[in-house]
Amino acid sequence: MEHYVTIFDSGFLPQGVALAESLAEHAGEHTLWVIAVDDEANRTLSQLALPNVRLLPLAEVETDPLLAVKGGRTRAEYCWTLTPFAARFVFERDPRIERVTYIDADLWLRKSPQPIFEEFERSRKTVLITEHAYAPQYESSTKTSGKYCVQFLTFTRNGEPVRKWWEDRCIEWCFARYDNGRFGDQKYLDDWPERFPEHVHVLQHRGWALAPWNTSRFPTADAIFYHFQGLRLISQRWISIGGYPVSQEVVREIYRPYMRRLRQAVSRLNQVASLQFRQRDLSGALKLFGYRTAFRLRTAWMKR
Repeated sequence: MEHYVTIFDSGFLPQGVALAESLAEHAGEHTLWVIAVDDEANRTLSQLALPNVRLLPLAEVETDPLLAVKGGRTRAEYCWTLTPFAARFVFERDPRIERVTYIDADLWLRKSPQPIFEEFERSRKTVLITEHAYAPQYESSTKTSGKYCVQFLTFTRNGEPVRKWWEDRCIEWCFARYDNGRFGDQKYLDDWPERFPEHVHVLQHRGWALAPWNTSRFPTADAIFYHFQGLRLISQRWISIGGYPVSQEVVREIYRPYMRRLRQAVSRLNQVASLQFRQRDLSGALKLFGYRTAFRLRTAWMKR
């Protein structure tokens, strides 16, 4: 059995449910552990009782070092601070578990992830990380956002030296700004292959990990998962996809199916909770993301 762990609050419930359902469809025997950051997320997921999902309410797992820094960080920054603790929380809950994969709540599996784990096992390493693999026009983002992406990250119990080092760094500093080679929890990964060469394996099949910043580099059909970074539900009628433009093919092959899954997730959530979308300034969203993109995805969202 594979064990996954993710972190999100009530604002990401639709994405979290879509993630859980994609794992149920493609991941075989597994458990998805959810660190529910707020009471609403924990209560709603408890009522949904999704198969293969186990909850880790934040109040039950927070450590004294986490509580000491919590007040000085935004919710997003605190979620990043929690990320290196996520595998630890799962290992502590069940001593029989030997491998845990942290997975972002806005990921969506399109195929079985088994080939990723097979490559990892062949490496005989203890930690798996993935590259951003930016398209050439976005390569400059490596300096601020990092070479590697905290999106799908596997630890075995023998990878504890890496995880603990990362945990300590994120307690020291984890903020949503670039500062002297640091950015959030992510830039810390930049030198892992050199700092921990006996532990860290970088996924070689980069096209298996697709995201808005690299869709022009790899065939859509190769993607095992897609990272919908920046996608936000603006309202019940509008969705923005973030700052990276994507092709019509990517919209058709990836975004439209995901929109259908999000719509189904919202429908399920509305059966147990009143899901309120945070309203945003639509004119600002259209200016930022472009009328044609916003309209295209609005149509995909509404189409039944």
